[in-house]
Amino acid sequence: MNDIEAGLRRRIIELCREMNRSGLNQGTSGNISARFGDRMLLTPSATPYDAMTPEMIVSMPLDGPDGEWSGPLKPSTEWRFHRDILRNKPEAGAVVHAHPTFATTLAITRRSIPACHYMVAIFGGNDVRCCDYARYGTPELSELVLQALQGRSACLMANHGMVALGGDLDQAMWRAVELETLARQYYYSLQLDGGPVLLSEAQIADVLRSFAGYGHQSGKTGV
Repeated sequence: MNDIEAGLRRRIIELCREMNRSGLNQGTSGNISARFGDRMLLTPSATPYDAMTPEMIVSMPLDGPDGEWSGPLKPSTEWRFHRDILRNKPEAGAVVHAHPTFATTLAITRRSIPACHYMVAIFGGNDVRCCDYARYGTPELSELVLQALQGRSACLMANHGMVALGGDLDQAMWRAVELETLARQYYYSLQLDGGPVLLSEAQIADVLRSFAGYGHQSGKTGV
């Protein structure tokens, strides 16, 4: 293991712990992956983040046989959609999956998030879609997630949680946090008389143009 890979493994663990400290995730229900050459580095299954070490991070080939992996522990049960996202979106360098309260609440009701706030544009369009339901870890779920991610960098997963991707780990985590923030704002707006007033397609298109130089959204790591 070279220094670059070791650093990437450590950063995955740091962000897993941050997910739980911030309330973005609970227990070991979330998982994080990062592209490393022609392989994927992924959190292991059912392992407390505080006990996780860099050696425990699973390595999987992006184009190898299904389920092939190396490491002392089994990969997350969600390895399939992590791998398929990285396979199908070469611009993505990392994937964050979690069960945050507000995003998951909306996913339980099978709601996509519309253009209730201009920050929806950081995910690539005028909404964040909610994919249909399939059991965790299945090829069916992976296919549904990929459909919901067409032209987008995040989606909700029906009766499950959310997934966000980025050019690197930090951008993927930034988007995951922004998605939960947006979900919380949308949820509360639904409680008020009249509900949210949505932005038009033209207004979101204007925001998308302005985001060309916006922080994490800009640069060669953008998705």
